[in-house]
Amino acid sequence: MCLLVVAWRMNPRYPLIVAANRDEYHARAAAPLQRWSDLTGLFAGRDLQAGGTWLGAGVGGHFGIVTNYREPSRTVAAAPSRGGLIPGFFRSNECPGSYLNRVETDSVRMAGFSLLLSDGNELWYASNRSECFARALPPGLYGLSNDLLDTPWPKVERLRAGLADWLRAAPLAEATLTDATTPLFELLADREPANTVDSEWSRILSAPFVAHAEYGTRCSTVALLGPHNNWIRERRFDASAKACGETELRLND
Repeated sequence: MCLLVVAWRMNPRYPLIVAANRDEYHARAAAPLQRWSDLTGLFAGRDLQAGGTWLGAGVGGHFGIVTNYREPSRTVAAAPSRGGLIPGFFRSNECPGSYLNRVETDSVRMAGFSLLLSDGNELWYASNRSECFARALPPGLYGLSNDLLDTPWPKVERLRAGLADWLRAAPLAEATLTDATTPLFELLADREPANTVDSEWSRILSAPFVAHAEYGTRCSTVALLGPHNNWIRERRFDASAKACGETELRLND
């Protein structure tokens, strides 16, 4: 269960603003946010089991993020890793639309996913569980968890409303970005479950921040990306849901 909200062309300085939680089994090894030595221009964490990533950014507003699609009764044997979609985009040097058109055929072999890609000029959404595989998005606020884009799960709606409030109040030109984005990390740290679920596990997963000893929120990430200003900050958590590391990068320094 992952969660993210995106503001696309809602701020003049940072056309793409992202706040996201990555949820995963704590036993699955991952490397923190860093520059990839084997792929020029990609800054991302890394899944050390399959070698891909869940979120990646680069200069000029290049960005990608992928979430899985919740379908417990459906499995895809020997499916290619969804984490390879973002490195593939960065390697391609294509615009999002062209890249997604090329990978659409192979996507049917993968387990369910939703994917957002941007080259700084366009933001595209794709899902191999959607009737239309890929489409460009107009300016706006978007929310995504483990279903299709803007599926109104309570935690998606809660986080999107919080992002809208932050956009109205955030003094991005005056304050340091670390200070200015603190409210977004507070939104991502919300552990209050929804009150509309009927099982204990669903209740745990319904909170924006999933706190559980086996499976939970592994990291929270905020990215502010533009044509000349690119900033990303990742905060990591251990199995007891305590902060255990943090990375902050200015990608075009």
